[in-house]
Amino acid sequence: MGTSVQVTPLCGVYNENPLSYLVSIDGFNFLIDCGWNDHFDPSLLQPLSRIASTVDAVLLSHSDTLHLGALPYAMKQFGLSAPVYATEPVFRLGLLTMYDHYLSRKQVSEFDLFTLDDIDSAFQNVTRLTYSQNCHLSGKGEGIVIAPHVAGHLLGGTVWKITKDGEDVIYAVDFNHRKERHLNGTVLESFVRPAVLITDAYNALSNQPSRRQRDQEFIDAILNTLRGNGNVLLPVDTAGRILELLLILEQYWEQHHLTYPIFFLTYVSSSTVDYVKSFLEWMSDSIAKSFEHTRDNAFLLKHVTLLINKTELENIREGPKIVLASMASLEVGFSHDIFVEWAADSRNLVLFTERGQFGSRARILQSDPPPKAVKVTLSKRVPLVGEELAAYEEEQEKIKKEEALKASLVKEEESNSKAVVGTDVSKSDPMIIDGHAQSDVVGEAYRDVLIDGFIPPSSVAPMFPFYDDTSEWDDFGEVINPDDYVIKDEDMDMGSMAVGGDLDGKLDEGTASLMLDTTPSKVVSSELTVQVKCCLVYMDFEGRSDGRSIKSILAHVAPLKLVLVHGSAEATEHLKQHCLKHVCPHVYAPQIEETIDVTSDLCAYKVQLSEKLMSNVLFKKLGDYEIAWIDSEVEKTENGSISSLLPLSTTLPPPPHKSVLVGDLKMADFKQFLAGKGVQVEFAGGALRCGEYVTLRKVGDASQKGGAAAIQQIVIEGPLCDEYYKIREYLYSQFYSL
Repeated sequence: MGTSVQVTPLCGVYNENPLSYLVSIDGFNFLIDCGWNDHFDPSLLQPLSRIASTVDAVLLSHSDTLHLGALPYAMKQFGLSAPVYATEPVFRLGLLTMYDHYLSRKQVSEFDLFTLDDIDSAFQNVTRLTYSQNCHLSGKGEGIVIAPHVAGHLLGGTVWKITKDGEDVIYAVDFNHRKERHLNGTVLESFVRPAVLITDAYNALSNQPSRRQRDQEFIDAILNTLRGNGNVLLPVDTAGRILELLLILEQYWEQHHLTYPIFFLTYVSSSTVDYVKSFLEWMSDSIAKSFEHTRDNAFLLKHVTLLINKTELENIREGPKIVLASMASLEVGFSHDIFVEWAADSRNLVLFTERGQFGSRARILQSDPPPKAVKVTLSKRVPLVGEELAAYEEEQEKIKKEEALKASLVKEEESNSKAVVGTDVSKSDPMIIDGHAQSDVVGEAYRDVLIDGFIPPSSVAPMFPFYDDTSEWDDFGEVINPDDYVIKDEDMDMGSMAVGGDLDGKLDEGTASLMLDTTPSKVVSSELTVQVKCCLVYMDFEGRSDGRSIKSILAHVAPLKLVLVHGSAEATEHLKQHCLKHVCPHVYAPQIEETIDVTSDLCAYKVQLSEKLMSNVLFKKLGDYEIAWIDSEVEKTENGSISSLLPLSTTLPPPPHKSVLVGDLKMADFKQFLAGKGVQVEFAGGALRCGEYVTLRKVGDASQKGGAAAIQQIVIEGPLCDEYYKIREYLYSQFYSL
């Protein structure tokens, strides 16, 4: 029987809700993604609350709230304490995303679901991995290997590969096969025939225009508005797809020498760009090569001004401008406030670059036709003044006095308890020096107090006692605890939040001062109706593969079993029926909290190779591995399972093995190899002509049904001559021979 695999969706199936799934592999529970939406509705997390204590590890795939937004709340309220694994960009940018969401909420409400300390505490548990880095789990997860791979979509976005006993479980949601300005495409197609593939149906029904056409329409819409003396608002995420949009605008402005101002406005915009500048190795090949050759960092933005406060924007001179502001949902944040101000002007443009979350104001405005008027709540945090400030200060003073009184009572109680505790004779016999008894109980209150003539009872304290600390002593002095002098990880992380701006993860001064602001304040709100006269446009810059590409990729990967999650009911059912017909016969689309068993049907056994057998095996190097033929007898245990492999008991030699050539040959590469050896070579009629007499051609089915690996053969044709044998020898040298 193969590796046991069960999948239980906790959120995000048959709808576009946040992503969160429990995947159990041989009893080891992975929580893959821990998402929330911009509404921060606790009811969505009820399934998670029921299983949080059983989670053994958390894997995060992307840095937005849909994939990790619930992590601080779950660790605070549900007892989720498992180690968390993510790439460095997902860790860093996810942390900034949660900061931005908290500050946006705190400015307009008494938000108390989690705090900045809760965010820091949650992200301190994250173990950062690089792409393709194998992480071997221990303890309960012994034998399980996890590794992140490129997903596209967001910087650091991850396709998770979980391997146990040679079988792969692949988690790939929100991937993008297209290469973009700042990201390479996904490597999902490099995985062939995994035991289980978990993927989403979010874009199963959508088709996208070409990148060139999309980008041109994007620029045209913006420039037409600016030239009409209007402003452009782009509601964006904190640190995700915004990076692609910034590069599009920055490069176009640079090439065409435009002067219209561009502003990137979030509570952590400066810190976001500072981090991104240091993540070039996680980006596209073109960005990495450009920096390698010219030291030109693509995110040294010359035409984009970074802002962390709306007041800074209000101080800008009047005139057409572009503002990229969080949040993309328009529920809260700077984008919400700017929309309220700009919506009534028909010259302005609100350009959505992603589908709004279900039920959000952005989703409502993207409806066809959009509403002519929307009701909004305009909230603002203002400092307390006058009687309110006096009442607040009086209340705080009262609280401080109560806390001080409580602390003094506790201290007095501790002092009394120390005073009534005498020397415990049973702990240590007193040392007699010249007829005096000296208490020598390590750590007691009466160290070095000499009592003449008698040993005091344990219930009586000597006069004028002094209270020493409780540190331990030995013959050489006070015992030092090395842990007291170790800089803990959490201390380092908190230190990294100090006011500054270097690339070690420090927040800029403005953001840090905002987080540390303790000025007494309150939230004032007002309801109003906004007349929507501005232009509303949606263009797909989500960075996900479209339906046609998804189907092609799934056919190529050809998993043994497929689990579909995260997508509308219509999209999920459509992709399910397509995959049943064209990809594999085992396709599942479970409901919330429905556990499905996707254990592999393959039979895998663990066997031991005896030392006597291994001593006669000849290994050959194959890349990073060594392989060999083994001829042996199987020794079975009483219950029929295989126990070990033993040498053949017969004295007859084993039959000879047919030669095996391992590897894959590209004819174009072999052509260059032969040319380097001085052989005249050229392509002719789909074959490779080598010299005067020899021809090489590939035969076989290059595109098998279901995307299985192609079985092709290389045929060498020509008369048996010296040239034939020389070409054949060159051909064999391109493979591993066994």
